[in-house]
Amino acid sequence: MYATCLYCKTNLGANEAVETFPIGRRLAFDSAKGRLWVVCHLCERWNLTPIETRWEAVETCERLFRDAKQRFNTENIGLAHLDEGLDLVRIGKPLLPEFAAWRYGDQFGQRRKRTVILTSALGAAAAALAVGSVPLTVLALGAVGAFRAAEAVAQRVKETKLVARVPRSDGETLTVLGGHLPLAQIKTDLGGRTGWQLELTHLDGTDRMGGDHAMNAIALIMPSINGTGATARRVSRAIKRLEVHADPVGYMRSIAAISSHYTRPGDRGSLTSLPVDMRMAVEMAANEENERYILAGEIGLLEMAWEEAEEIAAIADDLTVSPEIVRQLDQLKAKRPSDSGVDRS
Repeated sequence: MYATCLYCKTNLGANEAVETFPIGRRLAFDSAKGRLWVVCHLCERWNLTPIETRWEAVETCERLFRDAKQRFNTENIGLAHLDEGLDLVRIGKPLLPEFAAWRYGDQFGQRRKRTVILTSALGAAAAALAVGSVPLTVLALGAVGAFRAAEAVAQRVKETKLVARVPRSDGETLTVLGGHLPLAQIKTDLGGRTGWQLELTHLDGTDRMGGDHAMNAIALIMPSINGTGATARRVSRAIKRLEVHADPVGYMRSIAAISSHYTRPGDRGSLTSLPVDMRMAVEMAANEENERYILAGEIGLLEMAWEEAEEIAAIADDLTVSPEIVRQLDQLKAKRPSDSGVDRS
């Protein structure tokens, strides 16, 4: 196997993540077609690897990509950054459901554990305050009163706590406290570019924002709204809600349209009044869209490079392929895991 770029003759570098193919710091692969490229870090051209060197390497790349927690997918391209310093570019159907289960399942699970620990600690502290040489009934009443007092203090702290400093389109920064969160609401915006907007209350009043600024604001405030976390089953339900929409923007539009149906008496259809799985899906959607925006330029360039490289690869493989290679390729396809994701609930 060559170790220098076929186009600019630069050394392609090395990696320790793919033992059967230790060449290159960015590998692109297509499991369905059995393609493997080494992407040159200097000229960014895709170097097609010889067919006989691909089989185990493609399988390893697929497994490493699926296990990666830092990855982003579009309709045709996936990009993952491994801790070992290797970048993987995956061609094919996106793996968002499985990715979300790995990434957000951990996040919401950790929040839930912290909530359980904090609640238990509050109960123990309240009981300790009420302990003394008093009758059992008085002790019980005292414990209840102490617990309610502790809850009131905790609620006050929560309402006055700084949640986020949200940048506005004009460069100003909005200060959002915990007490402002019950007033945050996603609303329909028929005249806007995306069809929805965020109504956000803060120290200086209330603002309406749309587009990227609204997505950023939602990503900043939702961790506090979803601060109690959730079970793996609820995370799975949230992922399924996202799956039925083409993109995060479409999901936000759906939330704007239906949020009024999930209100409690006295509220205004706020984000805090939505069912837990819908709130979690809102946070996931905002994070995914913000990361897509950050990586959009790189992903776009990768897609263009892939289209050119695939044309060359198709011609090259057709010229060299033999019946035995076709048989091995069919076996590789059959062994490839399902793209439908894994339900980890």
